[in-house]
Amino acid sequence: MSKKNDPFIFPKVAVGAVVVQEKKILLVKRLNPPQKGKWAVPGGSVELGETLQEAAEREIREETGLLIKAKKPIHVFDLIETDEKGQTRFHYVIIDLSADLIGGNLKPADDVSDARWFDLSDTYALDMSKITRELIQKFFSHAF
Repeated sequence: MSKKNDPFIFPKVAVGAVVVQEKKILLVKRLNPPQKGKWAVPGGSVELGETLQEAAEREIREETGLLIKAKKPIHVFDLIETDEKGQTRFHYVIIDLSADLIGGNLKPADDVSDARWFDLSDTYALDMSKITRELIQKFFSHAF
């Protein structure tokens, strides 16, 4: 049976949180695949029984030490990575939510190598996916 027809292999649901404080966006540098070494909005997989908001709040706390209040979804996309043979390695359906900072101290942890606040102009030089870049530009153009 091929992977495409296997009923137990399917895309995973993940969340990201777009957190902006004083016109700066929170980004993390991913330590592990997918998107290893790239800057992204913080987030991760939704666990069984979690709402999207609960997952975003947990993931951001685990990755950055910050406490947030996750709000509504603002962006949805597929993240599909293949290997050198063209086989799918990762397939995530990612739902990015807007979020408000509540507290905590910024400290990279878990599966990120860095976590920082960036002005929009500072993000242009960062290594990030096209989708992340478009999300940031779209968010900043509507937020202020």
